[in-house]
Amino acid sequence: MSIAMTEFARVRLFPADGRRTAIQDITAEAFTARLNAEAPARVIPGYAPFCVLHAHRNWTTTRCSVIPITDANRHQLRSAYEARTREELPVLVRWFEGLEPPVAEYLVPILYSREQLAKEGTPIDADWGIVGCLYTMTPDEIPMVPITMMRNALGVEEGGSGVPMDREAYRRSVAFWSQHANWR
Repeated sequence: MSIAMTEFARVRLFPADGRRTAIQDITAEAFTARLNAEAPARVIPGYAPFCVLHAHRNWTTTRCSVIPITDANRHQLRSAYEARTREELPVLVRWFEGLEPPVAEYLVPILYSREQLAKEGTPIDADWGIVGCLYTMTPDEIPMVPITMMRNALGVEEGGSGVPMDREAYRRSVAFWSQHANWR
């Protein structure tokens, strides 16, 4: 099984500005090489047959990507309309400012099959392509953000994957993200 870095993931996980919410202490090339050389601690089925997640022990100083919302930190939540790429329409997102999450115990790359990536206009020379990565305390998946589920259901022309909405998965996602937020 071979893994490649997609350009979509590269700019989000390894941005040129070196932001603290990105993967730390390693280049995109070295990260991909390590994923190809090291067996994951756990393989997690994704939300569709073309998606799989590989949980790896964190070997970097990358911090957890998600923080629980509490009465003590709720005032640090911010929101704005943003798009992930120039082609996508902006959607409402929220995040914490001024918080320092712990270093993650696991890095959980999200992989799409070569066939799915070709359908989405992203051909790769590997079996699987990295489309994202979760930074977690456990070797588990964090529920997909509700707006990402909606974007996926809209299809590839809107930046999604074309997978129809799973109402129960959506409800689980809303329950999780009502109590958690990312940080910047």
